Amino acid sequence: MLLSKVTLVVRDYDEAIAYFVGALGFAFVENTDMGAGKRWVVVSPGEGSAEILLAKGVGEAQTARVGDQTGGRVAFFLHSDDFDRDYAAFLSRGVNFLEGPRAEAYGKVAVFADIYGNKWDLIQPKA
Repeated sequence: MLLSKVTLVVRDYDEAIAYFVGALGFAFVENTDMGAGKRWVVVSPGEGSAEILLAKGVGEAQTARVGDQTGGRVAFFLHSDDFDRDYAAFLSRGVNFLEGPRAEAYGKVAVFADIYGNKWDLIQPKA
């Protein structure tokens, strides 16, 4: 089996596309109109990675979850083969790091928040 996609609830499709493709450098995979204002929008951090379905929150229950899908915990773990390169690129594109890089037993890591407040780890695992 293979995990192919995860859903991230967002405020607005185009705002989310601009952030994930522009600031994070993800690939823009799909944008299909489903009718009635709904779209199937998919981005990907890279080949072999699970894709992210950007789903616009609808109704009070869904929109209340935007930016807090995991109750404040780190939600996503983005592996890098060159932490310093990716960290510098993210900083130059305005990515909001909540802390500076640190060394952990599992590798080099820094936590950032996406435009909605979801927490992500940028990690270069130890070899």
